[in-house]
Amino acid sequence: MANRRDFLKTATSIAGALVVGTGQASAATPPPQTANAPLEHDMSAMPASWMGNDKIAMLLYPGFTALDLIGPQYFFANLMGATVQLVAKDRAPVMSDTGLAIVPTATLEECPADLDVLFVPGSGGGVLDAMEDPALVAFVADRGTRAKWVTSVCTGSLLLARAGLLTGYRATGHWVAREVLADFGAIPVNERVVRDRNRMTGAGVSAGLDLGLAMTAELRDRAYAEGVQLLAEYAPKPPFDAGTPDTAPKEVVEMIGGMFPGFIDRAKRIARAMPTTAKGG
Repeated sequence: MANRRDFLKTATSIAGALVVGTGQASAATPPPQTANAPLEHDMSAMPASWMGNDKIAMLLYPGFTALDLIGPQYFFANLMGATVQLVAKDRAPVMSDTGLAIVPTATLEECPADLDVLFVPGSGGGVLDAMEDPALVAFVADRGTRAKWVTSVCTGSLLLARAGLLTGYRATGHWVAREVLADFGAIPVNERVVRDRNRMTGAGVSAGLDLGLAMTAELRDRAYAEGVQLLAEYAPKPPFDAGTPDTAPKEVVEMIGGMFPGFIDRAKRIARAMPTTAKGG
């Protein structure tokens, strides 16, 4: 039975035949099928631009929010030809803030020096610990300085900012902590996904799906992104309209917002401890 990647290949080969004015991949004779081999498809109708060679690194650290990572990872993993690495300080499983462990595929040292995409997830206390971890901050700063795209979801943008990668850039993050970005020299923006030059940041948690979809369009094209969106059947219709402070009941906003004063205070202390030059001052 074909897996999801095979299904995408079938869909894209059909869609590719409908694309007008794009370069086409050279025709090739499909290999013979064997009983245990993965199902192969004739990809000769696929636009050549749909096959890439992207190097994508997604950072893991203790206490990260799993959904911050998994949403974008789904879209990145469906980029044909891309290599997606889950990078951590070592190869031991990394526990998320909800108890879901993810196994890294590369260490900080093994991660390619030059990336097409650097991605950082957010969390609660875990991201604050990461912001005070010299090795993680140095890694993010080093890879982010050279990466073609620097991206994050939720409070991951605070780690990007701590590494000096958002100074003078418009950026977003989880609504609870978004305004703290200004303490690090960034420009907070109340939007679901914010692109400023080669920085793309997403708001809280579920916004990772939107960021992953937007990045898919940037790295391939709209038709490819729409195909992956359809594959994922991403057409959200939540049962409640309480996903932002603007739509949630006031008492709910106050309850959730009141849970994080310690987070905000610590993040601001980290910002104050940074050299002024790192924040563009």
